[in-house]
Amino acid sequence: MKRIMFVCKKNSARSQMAEGFAKTLGKGKIDVTSSGLEASEVRPEAIATMKEIGIDITDQHSKPLSDFQAEDFDVVISLCGCGVNLPTEWVVREVFADWQLDDPAEQPEIFPRVRDEIKERVVQLIESLTAEFTPVG
Repeated sequence: MKRIMFVCKKNSARSQMAEGFAKTLGKGKIDVTSSGLEASEVRPEAIATMKEIGIDITDQHSKPLSDFQAEDFDVVISLCGCGVNLPTEWVVREVFADWQLDDPAEQPEIFPRVRDEIKERVVQLIESLTAEFTPVG
């Protein structure tokens, strides 16, 4: 089972929504958590936006990246362009990507759009990580 870390600046919105999608859509297929370069609080708008589509992230909380070890994860996804600020051991995992999604905290009206973008990317990520190897021939 692949272990995924979603990381963002404050672990308050984008990475929390990604964790919520991955836990729901990848249940039994992947192990997932999220963190921030610094911890803060999960934004109420993120909770409400996810609740609109039936995913409850009220039990999730913001966690600092420093609470985790890079070697415990196969996949690291930055959602905010903060990949350039991550320690090297985090960007050299089996899979690393920096999705650079807009920050809905600065424009709360874009929460639904950003949520939907995250869902699309999480679905693609789960599919790519759990695809069965099929020999040709």
